[in-house]
Amino acid sequence: MAGDNAVRRLDLGYFIRPAEEAGGPHPRVEAVLAYLVDSADGLILFDTGLGRGDDETEAHYRPHRRPLPQALADHGVRLDDIALVVNCHLHFDHCGGNPLLPGRPVFTQRTELATARAGDYTFDHLVDFPGVDYRELDGAAEISPGVRIVPTPGHTAGHQSLVVRGPDGVTTVLAGQAYDLATDFSCAQLARRAAADGAADPLPPYHPWLDRLTTLDPQRVLFAHDPAVWQA
Repeated sequence: MAGDNAVRRLDLGYFIRPAEEAGGPHPRVEAVLAYLVDSADGLILFDTGLGRGDDETEAHYRPHRRPLPQALADHGVRLDDIALVVNCHLHFDHCGGNPLLPGRPVFTQRTELATARAGDYTFDHLVDFPGVDYRELDGAAEISPGVRIVPTPGHTAGHQSLVVRGPDGVTTVLAGQAYDLATDFSCAQLARRAAADGAADPLPPYHPWLDRLTTLDPQRVLFAHDPAVWQA
């Protein structure tokens, strides 16, 4: 039903993270996922896929792109149907489709946009383009009934996630790259639980924002680079 905050996932391709970045002896193929939220204020698009970088970046990550218009069409949606855009952060693999959506409000943390514009962070043509309309935030904000942006710094200082209260009362977190993998998020949640239970040190660290996120009672968490879903 339109406007019920239902969430749909978009497959926007993948890239190959080199072994030295993947933390093991082998490279790792990572999905590039975006999400549609059917809100009361129209369709919200969380992340927009892989943009084109320079030749060095292309060779380093060997991306395979699935065009945003094609991924939207799988759900019967056109670019013109998108009302709002939220980027978890402004690296090229999360904001690559933004230039296809001029005139749409793009929600980002003020810190993230300032970092992106300072250079040596992302690609300028994906950040500032004709018709771009940034809505800069300093923290959490409800952008539509039941749809709330929550800062989740770590991967970048201005990283943010989207918390969606769905039609069945279930809260879904679109976590972007707050954690690379669902298992990483699960391990952090267990570390938080152990700390709350008074387990003795040493314990693994976890992001302090997990305390706040837990108060929102998330039942499932979805990620930008992992098709696995964390379930409460």
